[in-house]
Amino acid sequence: MRPPLEGVIVVTGASSGIGAALARLLAERASALILVARRADRLLELRDALLAARPGLRVEVIPADLSDAAEVERLVRALEGEAVDVLINNAGLGDLGLFERASWSKLDFMIRVNVLAATRLAHAFVPGMVRRGRGGILNVSSGFGMVPSPGAAAYVGTKHFVTGFSESLRMELAGTGVVVSQLCPGPVATEFESIAGNPTGYAVPWWFEVSVEHCARVALRGFSAGRATIVPGFFPSIGILLGAWTPRFVLRALTGPAGRWLRRRPPALLTG
Repeated sequence: MRPPLEGVIVVTGASSGIGAALARLLAERASALILVARRADRLLELRDALLAARPGLRVEVIPADLSDAAEVERLVRALEGEAVDVLINNAGLGDLGLFERASWSKLDFMIRVNVLAATRLAHAFVPGMVRRGRGGILNVSSGFGMVPSPGAAAYVGTKHFVTGFSESLRMELAGTGVVVSQLCPGPVATEFESIAGNPTGYAVPWWFEVSVEHCARVALRGFSAGRATIVPGFFPSIGILLGAWTPRFVLRALTGPAGRWLRRRPPALLTG
């Protein structure tokens, strides 16, 4: 079973990073793209670039702050007349550092975007997909959705939700013609670190990080094939999948020292 990538596709978090890269690739085959993000100026720039490359494409831009429940409902109402074929829940952000030192406002914002908005949009569009007997949802989770990690407790929690939600919804929709996949990338060269922080103080090794373009290509290749879980990059896929298959008591033994090491880092690095 394959998602209808030639139809009407909604992409959240489309103003930059993985979302923008996905939109560029989808523009080659979709009949319409609906781009959602907070930064209207970037969405308009992307729309113009997509239309310049493919003038016959329909591109709609809907600026929305997905941390605001009222904005999410406004988005749902704006799309009531659309027969959405594919939803790509890409919008999200992270927060890395010691949990008790994190800003609650930032954690609240993250949970609203990563969990509540993604769930609400899926709930809005799945019924129509089921009625039509075709559709697809690609939820952007994370390698952190597969394994626990000190220094990212709340973020890991949001991505564990996305992973569990995606897997369970996929099972529920078996046989309906609706495909649910999740993308679980490791480090990707985006704005993630500038927003989430870096409690280790060390840069990600070049050989472990993938580009947004590579991540997007692998994501769409896996999604179009109907795969349940997609992990871009050779080394990240090995690390993430090994972590997912490792018994929890072993992971606790291995990551416990890392948690204590983080507490010895400079406080400025450990504040979300």
